[in-house]
Amino acid sequence: MNINANISSLESFHLAVDEVGAKERAASLAGRSIKKQSKVTAIKLAISMIDLTTLEGKDSDGKVYALCQKAMHPIDGEPEVPHVAAICVYPNLIKTAKQTLLGSGVKVASVATGFPSGQSPLKIRLDEVKKAVQFGADEIDMVISRGEFLEGNYNYTYNEVKAIKEACGDAHLKVILETGELETFDNVRKASIIAMLAGADFIKTSTGKVQPAATLPVTLVMLEAIRDFYNETGRIVGMKPAGGIRTTKDAIAYLCLVKETLGDTWLTPNLFRLGASTLLNDLLMQYRKEKTGLYQSADYFTND
Repeated sequence: MNINANISSLESFHLAVDEVGAKERAASLAGRSIKKQSKVTAIKLAISMIDLTTLEGKDSDGKVYALCQKAMHPIDGEPEVPHVAAICVYPNLIKTAKQTLLGSGVKVASVATGFPSGQSPLKIRLDEVKKAVQFGADEIDMVISRGEFLEGNYNYTYNEVKAIKEACGDAHLKVILETGELETFDNVRKASIIAMLAGADFIKTSTGKVQPAATLPVTLVMLEAIRDFYNETGRIVGMKPAGGIRTTKDAIAYLCLVKETLGDTWLTPNLFRLGASTLLNDLLMQYRKEKTGLYQSADYFTND
């Protein structure tokens, strides 16, 4: 298939999903145990893949500044602990994040396109994306119009993603499917393929505002869609599960899923992210436990 395939190519992909099989395989992969030094390596890798996120109505310049400091230096005095992949904020706080993170290697991501509902008119959503890029966003996290998709308007979904990708310019585009509202695994796979055909750089499970958010079986369905899309087109697309990933055990389960489904090529912050607001502290606590044999108290690390 040509890499420039369009929505007419959708039916060339096998779109039916064995839901029972996906759940069983996800559970099997997630149950694998990692010990000692391998666990330390996995923890550091997971830290490097985090999109440290604050998306609250009470967000402020001060909160974002503090979060950026933590993103750059998760544990003061321990440079072997990597910085996170990105900070994710609302568009009005991009400039603060950009200035604070200058030269650190931490990317600035911003939600846009009427997040989290995606119900604004397309022109308004495109203007918001262009503004976010103008403010300095390296990455844009958009949401698809789930209502249009569920009504079978697949051309609309394809065209909105394509238009927003064009509005991103050089910024990378993560397309949020909001899988908790897509109702079936078949729909998750279909939406994944459409988003990739339209130019998504990443596909992402959730906004974190709807339950269920990220789950291992849904993530597996999306990873398999990425694998099949790559085999058909030769184009590599990243993956971001987001929402409800809170513990080191959760994070390692997702890493196992990626390794077994897509291989080591995808085990990099350039191609796999963990969308989280509370995960980092647990990773740091477990890291300290593996290094020292002792758990730190709950208030040892800053609260996000």
